Amino acid sequence: MTIYQFSAPLINGEEKSLMDYKGKVLLIVNTATKCGFAPQLRELQELHDRYSMQGFEVLGFPCNQFKNQEPGSDGQVAETCQINFGVTFPLFKKINVKGEAAHPLYRYLTKEKKGLFTSDIKWNFTKFLIDKGGNVFKRYAPTTSPLKIEEDIKGLLK
Repeated sequence: MTIYQFSAPLINGEEKSLMDYKGKVLLIVNTATKCGFAPQLRELQELHDRYSMQGFEVLGFPCNQFKNQEPGSDGQVAETCQINFGVTFPLFKKINVKGEAAHPLYRYLTKEKKGLFTSDIKWNFTKFLIDKGGNVFKRYAPTTSPLKIEEDIKGLLK
């Protein structure tokens, strides 16, 4: 099984199959614009800009499960990400990333790569690096700067 079995609605409502990203290196991140880690959106965009022509994509999944740090509508989320952080990488509709109502993609990701003490997503900006074959390569903590992942990205793009 790979991430290609999943789909999710983009922030504009269009259903997007992850099969559309086959052959690309992906960084999947649960985001929140009111989180203290929100400035990571700029670094995510920087990585996206630097490597998108080489087959790399950042996929942002806004989530409001952690201290109500993504309370706005999908439209407000998209606007805030674009205006405040310059985000142009794909954003999806808000989803749940933990618990009974977790999106199937996140159930899969957390099963494939557990966190330090548990498989659950503990906070916003947990990151999953996906190889060109759709396999979960590595999981990164919310505190990990996206730029610290750059060497792993470059390695997978080779």
